[in-house]
Amino acid sequence: MSEDLQNKEREATKASVKGFLVCLTVLCLVGAAAWFALTTGLERLPSKVCDGAVERDVVIQTLPRTRTAEEGATRRHEGKDLEFSCHIYTSADPILSGKARVDDASADTWFNHYGGTTDGDSARVSANGVEALARLDRDSGSSYVYVPCVPRGVRASDASESYAVVAEASVIGEGRISGAALRQAVTDFAYQLLKHTYELAECQDIRNLPEDLPRYEDE
Repeated sequence: MSEDLQNKEREATKASVKGFLVCLTVLCLVGAAAWFALTTGLERLPSKVCDGAVERDVVIQTLPRTRTAEEGATRRHEGKDLEFSCHIYTSADPILSGKARVDDASADTWFNHYGGTTDGDSARVSANGVEALARLDRDSGSSYVYVPCVPRGVRASDASESYAVVAEASVIGEGRISGAALRQAVTDFAYQLLKHTYELAECQDIRNLPEDLPRYEDE
């Protein structure tokens, strides 16, 4: 075989290898772009969801990656009938939803209703009058929060027990995390809804709500 022919074959082999590597790189980039597009629906939500009530990072922490995500919030009524709700739907099926409202219940009544009668069934934390609990026998991360509040324009004496803002939230379907981590994340979601509703209610004798609640594992 002549030297010129050998050189041509070597050049052809190099070109083939180079072409293969280019194609492989393009395919990898296309695959990565497709994966990114199919799994970043939550990251494309506003930085604060639920009419600005909840940090997007709480939602990202709670729900699995998804192609698309949709959020929405609803405010209804005023005063002692005030109610605020929010949901995040995903194309991956799981849903994160929560609701906060003005209620007529003492902290004990609230706990007995949501926490059950057995202390081992729930975890509970409190800070500056805010109470939070999560049921330990639930896989959905259901969580509940309570803070005393007499709404603007309402007389405290009209309550059969005492006025408060209460919130509850849960995940329907499988979350990104599970167990104690999921219950904590859902409690954070419920607490941010509660803080927003507390402001909407223009509570009398307003208190400074903590930025974050104590972690359940701190108890």
